[in-house]
Amino acid sequence: MPQIAQIAATYASQIFWLLLTFGFVFVVIGLGMVPKVQGTVGLRDKQIADDLAAAERARAEANARDEAYRVKSEANRAEALKITQAAKAKGAAESEKTLAKADAEIAEHVSAAEARIKAATAKAMSDVEAVAAEATQEMVAKLSGAKVTSAQAANAVKAALANV
Repeated sequence: MPQIAQIAATYASQIFWLLLTFGFVFVVIGLGMVPKVQGTVGLRDKQIADDLAAAERARAEANARDEAYRVKSEANRAEALKITQAAKAKGAAESEKTLAKADAEIAEHVSAAEARIKAATAKAMSDVEAVAAEATQEMVAKLSGAKVTSAQAANAVKAALANV
């Protein structure tokens, strides 16, 4: 039967082309495309890790600034208390006339100290808000690639600080 004799030749040709096609596909995809895809995924993972580390550093810096503000605020309060106590001791030793004058001086010192404390508080909060807004802009830009305006970042930081 001639059909049976042709089977070996036909299958041999088909197997040859099958192996040649799979070999070509393996070389093109397996050795050409897959390493590029793996490299891209590796770079993406590294970028994400770097962005997270930068965000952690920014958070630590903001916490350090906040702690410095608290220390400075306590020092200002202690200074105001010291000034007040010195003025009271001096006023107690003098007569009633001098006592009235000393009370006026104390009130001036206290209001000046409170003004310094308020100014230091406002400056520190603006510094914290400014740093947080900049960090927010950078994090959003690096993590999502979206552009965020300074006003949008500042509004988001104010809203977050209002909840604290």
